[in-house]
Amino acid sequence: MTDWELPTATSAYVVRATDAGPVLAHWGRPVRVVPPRGTFETPADIAPLEFAAAGTRHAQGSELLVPGGAALRFVPGSVVHSGCRLQALLRDDDLGLEVELHVRTSRRHDVVERWALLRASRDVTITRAFGAGWNVPVGPGARVGTLVGAWSRECTPAEVDLPAGQLSIGSRQGITSHTYAPVVTLRSRDAADAYGIALAWSGSWRLTVDAVPFREVVRVSGGVDDEAAPIMLGPGEEFETPHLLGVWSPDGPAGVARAWHAYQRGLARGPEHRPIVYNSWYATTFDVRVEHQLALADVAADLGVEVFVVDDGWFRGRTSDRAGLGDWFVDEQKFPDGLGPLVTGVLDRGMRFGLWVEPEAVNPDSDLYRAHPDWVHQPLLTLRNQYVLDLGRPEVEAWAGAMLRRLLTEHPISYLKWDMNRAITLGGSIAHTRAYHRLMRMLREEFPHVTVEACAGGGGRVDNAVLALSDVVWPSDETGPRDRLAIQHGFLSAYPPHVMSSWVTDEADRLDTARTSLEFRFVVAMAGVLGIGADLLAWSPAVRARARDLVALYREIRPVVHGGEVTRHGAPGDPAYAVQYTMDDRVVLLAWARPGAGPLRVRTGVRCRGAAADGVVEVPFRLAPDCDVVVLDRA
Repeated sequence: MTDWELPTATSAYVVRATDAGPVLAHWGRPVRVVPPRGTFETPADIAPLEFAAAGTRHAQGSELLVPGGAALRFVPGSVVHSGCRLQALLRDDDLGLEVELHVRTSRRHDVVERWALLRASRDVTITRAFGAGWNVPVGPGARVGTLVGAWSRECTPAEVDLPAGQLSIGSRQGITSHTYAPVVTLRSRDAADAYGIALAWSGSWRLTVDAVPFREVVRVSGGVDDEAAPIMLGPGEEFETPHLLGVWSPDGPAGVARAWHAYQRGLARGPEHRPIVYNSWYATTFDVRVEHQLALADVAADLGVEVFVVDDGWFRGRTSDRAGLGDWFVDEQKFPDGLGPLVTGVLDRGMRFGLWVEPEAVNPDSDLYRAHPDWVHQPLLTLRNQYVLDLGRPEVEAWAGAMLRRLLTEHPISYLKWDMNRAITLGGSIAHTRAYHRLMRMLREEFPHVTVEACAGGGGRVDNAVLALSDVVWPSDETGPRDRLAIQHGFLSAYPPHVMSSWVTDEADRLDTARTSLEFRFVVAMAGVLGIGADLLAWSPAVRARARDLVALYREIRPVVHGGEVTRHGAPGDPAYAVQYTMDDRVVLLAWARPGAGPLRVRTGVRCRGAAADGVVEVPFRLAPDCDVVVLDRA
């Protein structure tokens, strides 16, 4: 019996050799297998295989399928193990397909990364190509946590008890989607530990949780949406599946969230890529004028803003959402002297300059579409008065790359907000998503000074692949503070505060309409990467002065908020709620209350000066009646 141990920061992922292929032996706890009592399942149906194919397994689900129910009989091949890396081969010579399994860990964090490389020696059609099968030892059955939602209601936590059966979530929209986040959390009914599985993919996708009755292992598989077009490989061609990430924590779902954050902090660039942003959209919409923008910039600079971003409406023909998308040239009517006067004015006020773009979209009323009507995804269907360009076509990807290079070369832009405001017809393609990733990687490699914010009509494209290629993400178009607080609560269960762009605006809540103060709005936005999107010219001198003080407070606590270990106390619907950030010798508590709520008592879990001996802190809501910021030093 041969075991291969891949260490993580605090545990290990242990794989074992068997005649059917590599299986999981230990991950957080031992993986126990009970031999079948009857004759309807083969040993491969019972074994916790790292990767299974229909034909190797007969009664249970598999990660690899080919058309017509053809049987795949993989034979295990060579295995290469070196420290935190494992590579194992499976071969089906009759079909002409080789699967190269990859497992990667790191001693810097507890995340296990897995994927498969499919390699053909003849023509092969594949209808499902998931990247791995995760054998999660929480059974029989499991409690499964997900993040669900809709536009303006992203990242709503939901948990289901799955004693047996399958739970499937995914997207057919060509983007990650607002409906489900590609992450699940699993725990048993009687144990303190928990597991998280996430898919790093930004197109159409699928995650399936399979709880076979009476089994101690619950299987999670995932990858490219298996209802999309089949994958066609010719001789010598390869397909690398999207990567899957898994994590175990002895501290339950809260520990899983902290483990995700520790991994995701390793994806981040320096603090200069998490600046305080002012975005002029709510103040101007499509009415972008130099003198008005500079008047806003005067106030933004006085408040302590670090980057001034001009949103939609700056480019040729863009007076509404019905025209101009695709024509990424400065509008000569709005900017008769070009962008120069505005950019220079912003830089002279001590701020960086940024622009909004939507490179994947095109309006039917645009010069680009009139010149290249064949560049869009078919069949033609307008949503938000626009089509989606097919980045999977090499000429379209080349056009988008040239357009971005031109913009960033001609102008001193150091912040780019990449938006995507509609689903892709018929779910897009794998090629489109790969091209999107390549373009994002190009921005990072060729323009390292440019901060990239990823957005898709709010949180429509948030996943670990995006986090690895962007600096911040826009979790939702909902900026009403109480609704946004609920979204951020769910977001922080899977994604970290240092990527969570959040704005202070004057927009009303759609759902939770309890009154809030200016301070409440600021403290909500200070829970991640602070931005301001209000019409600053409508703020009174007193409001501006208060905002200036709050921006200064955020600057003081920002290193702890972005780099600290996150603990959520309660839920946003409670009378009082807090998020705690702990780093080195400092603890920051951001707290919010409903009308009439008394002081909030928070057990920090660490000894702090000014706290009770058991670590209990009383938050009195001194900043405003409905919120407070408490900064403590460790004892």
